[in-house]
Amino acid sequence: MAMADKTLPSVTADSMDDALHRLSRKPGVKGWIMLDRTTGAVVKTNGQISTIRPARSSSTTSLPTPTGGSFSTDVNANTNNETQAAQELGSMVWSFLSTAGTLVQELDTDDELKLLRLRTKKQELVIVPEVKYILVVVHDTPPA
Repeated sequence: MAMADKTLPSVTADSMDDALHRLSRKPGVKGWIMLDRTTGAVVKTNGQISTIRPARSSSTTSLPTPTGGSFSTDVNANTNNETQAAQELGSMVWSFLSTAGTLVQELDTDDELKLLRLRTKKQELVIVPEVKYILVVVHDTPPA
């Protein structure tokens, strides 16, 4: 018996931009990053990413380095520091998602990762892997 196709109808670039613009206006949302699913390259950002995670250009960690990418005009301060901060955060998320995906595959090869929520005392990252991109939304952690 075949299962019904549960894929969403094709999304246009305009409808995606509208949805992301609405998301950025939600209360508590600090910012978001869209990454290329294959390479981890930063495709678009919104918000002050450097306030979420300041750039550390002297970092010695060996995280995957996103390649290329362009930034949305929604970015308030498209400076080198902001670009660097987005790329570094994107690299960390991409690496984390890859490791989590491997864990899911090791547990059950018929399963797949659909959503990650990483909650800290200060903020929460919601990571949504899609076929062509990874959306990372950072928002305030509500008081307990």
